Amino acid sequence: MNEILKMAFGSLGVNKLRSFLTMSGITIGVFSVIGVMTAVSALRGSIETGLSFLGSQIFQFSKWPAISIDGSDWHKYASRKNFTLEQTRRYKELMAGTADVVCLSSFEWNTPVQATYGGRKTTPDVQFGGSDENFLVANRYTIEAGRNFTGADVDLVRPVALVGPDIVSKLFPNETPIGKMIKAHGRTYTVVGTFAARGTSFGQSQDNFIVVPITRFLMDFGAQHYTIDIATQAPSQVTYNDTMEKGIGAFRIARGLRPGQENDFEVYSNDSLIAAFAKVADVISSGAFVISAIALLAAGVGIMNIMLVSVTERTREIGVRKAVGARKITILTQFLVESVVLSVTGGLMGIVLGTLAGDGLAMYLSVSAVFPWGWAITGVAVCSVIGVAFGLYPAWKAASLDPIDALRFE
Repeated sequence: MNEILKMAFGSLGVNKLRSFLTMSGITIGVFSVIGVMTAVSALRGSIETGLSFLGSQIFQFSKWPAISIDGSDWHKYASRKNFTLEQTRRYKELMAGTADVVCLSSFEWNTPVQATYGGRKTTPDVQFGGSDENFLVANRYTIEAGRNFTGADVDLVRPVALVGPDIVSKLFPNETPIGKMIKAHGRTYTVVGTFAARGTSFGQSQDNFIVVPITRFLMDFGAQHYTIDIATQAPSQVTYNDTMEKGIGAFRIARGLRPGQENDFEVYSNDSLIAAFAKVADVISSGAFVISAIALLAAGVGIMNIMLVSVTERTREIGVRKAVGARKITILTQFLVESVVLSVTGGLMGIVLGTLAGDGLAMYLSVSAVFPWGWAITGVAVCSVIGVAFGLYPAWKAASLDPIDALRFE
């Protein structure tokens, strides 16, 4: 077998460019699936911390779904009426005594926002919105300096703001921001508190934002232009499902829905976000699998074609080997080994490149790198099967050559 392997590698080395181009098809097919699976595996590994942006035992009502696979239902969601301040306050009244925390929030998603102080400016990508005193609990933030909003800030529509660490570092590098007046989205607000750093999640900063009282936000920018999200915290995990059922009923009442009418809002939690991401990941994985299967099939046909060409080119060599006593099984094995070596080498290149690409994306998104052992082993096995399946006919053809006719071949 060692001699056969040496001959196989030697034959492939004679036509390096042709061998490389043949292996490239296998490499591309394996690269596509390994790259996607590596990235998905890395993301799945950090999904609990990456998507669990809601606090413990919290569910949220929203006009739009948190994660959407396609835009087929866009018109359905867009036609829904915005959640108004009156509706959300009615919901809070109905949930009094049932829910520990009800947080209202609304953010600007359509217009770039830039904050300024003195001669300093942030980049125009600040997350800007309004909320209430329960924003910290609902979104798992803590105050680094200053204070949180109070109920009076919301009720009295005060022009105050809480800012993230990114805003502090850009606008107040050498001084405290507390009590300073900043301008954001064309309005002026007094900073009363700063958030503790949260870092990044999926490549996006969680510290580059400004929050003002929701009543002030809606008054400054027009309540008719914004919808309000509602986050509700159950008293305990035991009462979570019961609280969610009561919350859905209470919000249906607040929205004025009649019995039998379909909900015109979305409800989701950390678990539903994780499940939604898993569904998206499965769709992406399926697409990568289909693409790689087509690429591998085409690469297999390429291997068969190259091996047939190789048999034709080496007809006299085969005749000489048979004339000096080479058995049919030896010739068959040699050409099969050459086919498998082509396929597996291309597959190994695809595994290495795919892993590097997938982990590169994972590192960019600030999640831990992984090596997809299961998919790598499967990739090697599949490439071996491709090498045997598509190399069998050329190998059988080579082994079946008549030595006399082969020696006469020009």
